[in-house]
Amino acid sequence: MGCSRGKANPSAETRIRLFADSAGYCQNPACTLQLFVQTAKGDAVHFAEMAHIFAASDDGPRANAGLREEERGAYENLILLCANCHTVVDKAPDDYPDALIRQWKRDRADHLAKLFGATHLPSRAEVRKVIEPLMTANKVALDTYGPGTDAKFNPESDAPEIWRRKMLSVIIPNNKKIAAFLDKNRDHMMADESKTLEEFRQHIDDLIVRHLEGVTGGRVYPRAMNRMMLPNG
Repeated sequence: MGCSRGKANPSAETRIRLFADSAGYCQNPACTLQLFVQTAKGDAVHFAEMAHIFAASDDGPRANAGLREEERGAYENLILLCANCHTVVDKAPDDYPDALIRQWKRDRADHLAKLFGATHLPSRAEVRKVIEPLMTANKVALDTYGPGTDAKFNPESDAPEIWRRKMLSVIIPNNKKIAAFLDKNRDHMMADESKTLEEFRQHIDDLIVRHLEGVTGGRVYPRAMNRMMLPNG
């Protein structure tokens, strides 16, 4: 996701925000490609690219000479795309004007909700039935590859790289799906669950910061999430 264009280069905060918005998927609404994948050999591959809506330079696609350099690297002028979509929009700028790409960003929240299958359900039990498999998948990844496993005692283990890959390709996308689904079903929540959801959302943001930017600390997983939407609350 690199970009080295002076002040037009996005800040760490902007890169994190773009990744959070994407939830691991290309932000072209017509493309549902995952940006982080695992090869048959278990290697991590990502093809996420930060695309400028208005070009980073005056002679690039959709150039706008009136923009200051720092404005070109601002969140509002960037979108996270897969390598294919980035190439297409820059090779054919007349077919992909700035207004269209900005609309992609505006539509992204609704598109992700549909992609995740985030719909309103009639009961707490139905909501739990949807989010529980995602929570289980995350726990299996944590128990198998997480920092608490015996692999931490083996300096030659590739577990840290596998863990980072699982975090980016499984856990963070699953967490975003869970949060999106819970947002659609807030009317089924008890008062304390609404607070737990917001703590969970902060946890997601802190995970992104940690695993993309190497910043330690942040909010831990709220244990109350394990009881989210259970029949007895």
